[in-house]
Amino acid sequence: MKNETAITADNINKTYKTLKAVDDLSFFVNKSECFGILGPNGAGKTTMMKMLYGKAVRDRDSGRINVFGYDPKNRELEIKYLSGIVPQENNLDDELSVIQNLLIYSKFYGLNCRKSLDRINELLEFMELTGKKHEKIRHLSGGMKRRLTFVRSLLNNPRLLILDEPTTGLDPQVRHNIWDKIRLLKKDGVTIILTTHYMEEAYQLCDRVILMHKGRKILEGNPLDLINKNIDKYVLEILNHALFDKIKIGKNINSDRTQNRMYLYSMNLKSLELLAGGLKPGDYYLRQSNLEDLFLKTTGRILNE
Repeated sequence: MKNETAITADNINKTYKTLKAVDDLSFFVNKSECFGILGPNGAGKTTMMKMLYGKAVRDRDSGRINVFGYDPKNRELEIKYLSGIVPQENNLDDELSVIQNLLIYSKFYGLNCRKSLDRINELLEFMELTGKKHEKIRHLSGGMKRRLTFVRSLLNNPRLLILDEPTTGLDPQVRHNIWDKIRLLKKDGVTIILTTHYMEEAYQLCDRVILMHKGRKILEGNPLDLINKNIDKYVLEILNHALFDKIKIGKNINSDRTQNRMYLYSMNLKSLELLAGGLKPGDYYLRQSNLEDLFLKTTGRILNE
């Protein structure tokens, strides 16, 4: 069955004073898929996300956006009613309880008290927070606050869920718990847009991604397909910088380096194993290439200004 399109962005441009935040960016998102927008800080990810739900339309220079049939330029409210947003910050009211925070937020969607309570109880159970219903926000752990922000974003049964770095700073247990919930939401038909700096998160969750750099789209596709098409399968990391100039790099090996680390890539595992055989434990790390390798290869290993 052919995929139905939920979101299209065509030739989007946005400038802040002299900074081109988004530069001729185009992509589409299918219904019921998880779509990742990846890139280093300053790549334009959050700017693009805000334009999708109408928070940054005033400075939009050109291009067309369609979100479930609506243009955020003049149908911002309709898009917000069908969307749920998990921002980078939890922005919960610390002086109120869990239930008080959620009841107040539910009023933005015109939900009556009875309907709100039923939905809140359902979502607290879904996010494993039922026992914290009457706790003050300031008494919750960071992971609980993050899960509660997810609950808040789902109150209106959104068709579109926008996740802006949803698991930053969380421990692995909480992160994997949230990943499982996101998979269930996608299975239930929710369309998800995700930005994250955790490449493993994007690899685990996203059906497709775009990789942005300096406002432009560099790559687009399924994460595994992008890795297979754009980078060698294996990598040998040299961790001892004193060895950099002593290693003889063969013809079938590609290299990259920073001040403190060298990366040797190859489709031939044995050639890298031979190089590693002459090194001491702790001087190297031999593994398969991943999405983070592709990210760094594409956007550079030097920190952005």
